[in-house]
Amino acid sequence: MTAGWTEECRRIGGGDHPVIALHGWFGSGEAWAPIWPHLDRDAFTYAFPDYRGYGRRKGEPGEFTLAEAAADVLALADAQGWDRFSLVGHSMGGIVMQRVLADAPDRVRAMVGVAPVPASGVPFDAETRAVFDGAADDPALRRAIVDMTTGKRLTGVWVDAVVAHSLENADRDAFAAYLRAWADTDLHEEVEGSPVPVLAVAGEHDPALGADALRPTFGAWYPEAEIEVMANAGHYPADEVPVALATTIERHLAGRT
Repeated sequence: MTAGWTEECRRIGGGDHPVIALHGWFGSGEAWAPIWPHLDRDAFTYAFPDYRGYGRRKGEPGEFTLAEAAADVLALADAQGWDRFSLVGHSMGGIVMQRVLADAPDRVRAMVGVAPVPASGVPFDAETRAVFDGAADDPALRRAIVDMTTGKRLTGVWVDAVVAHSLENADRDAFAAYLRAWADTDLHEEVEGSPVPVLAVAGEHDPALGADALRPTFGAWYPEAEIEVMANAGHYPADEVPVALATTIERHLAGRT
């Protein structure tokens, strides 16, 4: 593990409740920036790390697997002196946080998935999988994915910015490998029945990981799961409705021991 994970990771707040926020396939730790002004820094301390091959960790070698990412999360928590902590995960980060839960169930206080990948991964039809596989080398396919998963309703200026962030903040081989990690892994039997409080947030305009995908997965596997549909959002609520998302996250996490 490099110092970049523990020392250069963005930290916000000084509260007693530690929260590690895990980014999505197209993101980085900095992709959470739209919600930063709206977080309660007195109640929570947030860490916004990058996976290997992303953001501050571009160029860092790795296997780019869920197991490796989860081990790095636990190493981060250890380095910060956090015995117990909560997890927030966007998209791919949703299955990473569930890998952390499976590996260290006694350390996780609560979880919030934001358009999260279920613990079963994401089965694709052949045509859609070809688009996702091709996105590692074709920015136009990345753009099509972002546009589709937000309901084809947002300005192209923003869609282009998400694609640019992805291209600038992810090594090509890491990006390609993480697709296989989040799409093709099924770990739901390792977390099924966990009593951890879970909130799964679905954007109303997300055709990929909306409420219909989260109810039979998160809703079925976690006895303490809640599913919340977020209005005026697709797959990127941190960008689309940052104040509402920050409020929703902290409402769920507040008081969890």
